[in-house]
Amino acid sequence: MILDRILEHKKAELRRKQSRAYLADLKAIIRDAAPPLGFAVALDATRTAASPALIAEVKKASPSLGLLREEFSEKFDHLAIARTYYEHGASALSVLTDKDFFKGDLQYLSDIKKALPIPALDKEFMVGEIQFYEARAHGADAVLLIVAALERRQLIDFHALASELKMDVLFETHHERELDLVLEWVPTARLIGINNRDLKTFTTDLNVTFRLAKRIPADKVIVSESGIRSRADVLKLAEAGIHAMLVGESLIKSDDMGKKVAELRGTSA
Repeated sequence: MILDRILEHKKAELRRKQSRAYLADLKAIIRDAAPPLGFAVALDATRTAASPALIAEVKKASPSLGLLREEFSEKFDHLAIARTYYEHGASALSVLTDKDFFKGDLQYLSDIKKALPIPALDKEFMVGEIQFYEARAHGADAVLLIVAALERRQLIDFHALASELKMDVLFETHHERELDLVLEWVPTARLIGINNRDLKTFTTDLNVTFRLAKRIPADKVIVSESGIRSRADVLKLAEAGIHAMLVGESLIKSDDMGKKVAELRGTSA
């Protein structure tokens, strides 16, 4: 399974980063950094009855598709993509930082945060504490915790560490059992993500969002992730009371990213 391969690789990657000097350097950067922007607050404040807030993803590749655009083999202009999203009304960004499977980089996140005043999620497979310090040192306002990839104790401890670093946490779920685990063991969780993509088969189904959303308390911010391709999809999400949507591939692969953002949001380009 691709998720298992990624997690094993990530753990090996982290073993190479275990150094007191490296952690001390990250903590020094964090001490001098501006405070994070409110990721959850931005989503809640910018959603409307006609459209959930948009988290637009800066994404170069995926394990199943490879490079998402042919020209990315020559140049991946992460700043231009992020700026297009920002200028066309995205509420927040998601930035892929995993190098080996998604061709991302923490430097992409750092560059974007220095250039644009918009909340950003570090889209990474978080399996160790050092990654949270890396995320904050590179400007992340929020981090992702994939429930399928973590044990219960890790969910609790990682949420506490992210909160200590003043970052929001997006808990990603796909099944009822994962959702119930978060609701029971991390009751203060504010952002609940529902991934419509099955991480075992990589197939997508929006009905996963509609099914799981019914189980989520009203005080949570619900984020639908993956498989959102059209304005019709967005209207279904709005009707179901979804607060935000995370969209990557349909934006990146569109002929005009700005127009696609406008189309999904139901605004003029």
